[in-house]
Amino acid sequence: MTTPEAPAHGSSEHPDVVRLLDAGGSFAPSAAAEEYLPYVEALADADLETFYRDMAVIRAFDQQATHLQRQGQLALWPPSFGQEAAQVGSARAARPQDHLFPSYREHAVCRIRGVDPVDIIRLMRGLTHGGWDPTDPKNGNTHIYTLVLGAQTLHATGLGMGMVFDGKCGTGDPERDEAVMVYYGDGASSQGDVHEAMVFAASYGAPEVFFLQNNHWAISVPVATQSRAPLVRRGTGYGIPSVQVDGNDVLASYAVTRKALDEARGGAGPRAIEALTYRMGAHTTSDDPTKYRTSDEEQSWARRDPIARMRAYLHGRGASDAFFADVDDEAKSVADDTRVRTNALGGIEADSMFTHVYSADHPVIAEQREWLAAYEASFQGGDR
Repeated sequence: MTTPEAPAHGSSEHPDVVRLLDAGGSFAPSAAAEEYLPYVEALADADLETFYRDMAVIRAFDQQATHLQRQGQLALWPPSFGQEAAQVGSARAARPQDHLFPSYREHAVCRIRGVDPVDIIRLMRGLTHGGWDPTDPKNGNTHIYTLVLGAQTLHATGLGMGMVFDGKCGTGDPERDEAVMVYYGDGASSQGDVHEAMVFAASYGAPEVFFLQNNHWAISVPVATQSRAPLVRRGTGYGIPSVQVDGNDVLASYAVTRKALDEARGGAGPRAIEALTYRMGAHTTSDDPTKYRTSDEEQSWARRDPIARMRAYLHGRGASDAFFADVDDEAKSVADDTRVRTNALGGIEADSMFTHVYSADHPVIAEQREWLAAYEASFQGGDR
């Protein structure tokens, strides 16, 4: 008896993958993209330029945050370098009333929805447990980062089920109907939480879009090791209509997500998207990708850079040099502002470690607090 070969994993060049821009930035829709063309045709030049601006600015922020971590200003940083198109296209496809659940590297999603990027810095610096208040309207229904792999999918499904029970979807009024979208990676897709979330979302018809960013590496584990079949099939297995999209094509990411959210919001139940992209940087700043992947692989994906692709497309449409210069200036300004504001954040009082341990005063916590205060006071004279 012979062992069957593992099916090939998704390639952004496959005709079944929704793609609108080729690697060189030319408009060349794949066979699977035809039904999504109206969503792109409805975009104005200003919308297309916004997509590019979003990607370029968040990359500058991301690179600055990486530098700040290397300088000791942050405990950790998860780069989003290379995944800008998947995030920008999907976030721009959402309506204001939709709720978005990020994982921990959706920096572009957060900024687009109104979250101050320095709030992400505060989280990674250890100054806050959450980063921002998801109930504050200025944060655009953006829920906080989740470092526990896949847990956010359960949170999103729970809210989506609540929308069904409360009649907040499928009313026929697109201005009022709501949906949820949850982001997770290829590594998280192997977590039980994700599969349980899909079970309940499908069973209850939750208005939810599962947005999987397949960046091909779960830290040092390649996606081919995780699954013998393309990850897009996991949603299909639960009866959830699923689509593979070129995650380095911001137009395709936007169009596929817009359609999926419209359907979910309208009462058709959950949808799943696998965005084929690549993590150009390290998993986090504590990781060294040179230990497990080749330079040839990285260079191959660098030639499909989402920002360079969109820049070429806009240039071909007649975007001016002044526009690109303005974007570059804004990107530099955001990076500079990030550095200045991060350096001004300061530290955190040691006493804060005792806050919120229990819901009410506790004698052991009080004793520990007193001990720490006395210990710190013993150094005031400089003697050790």
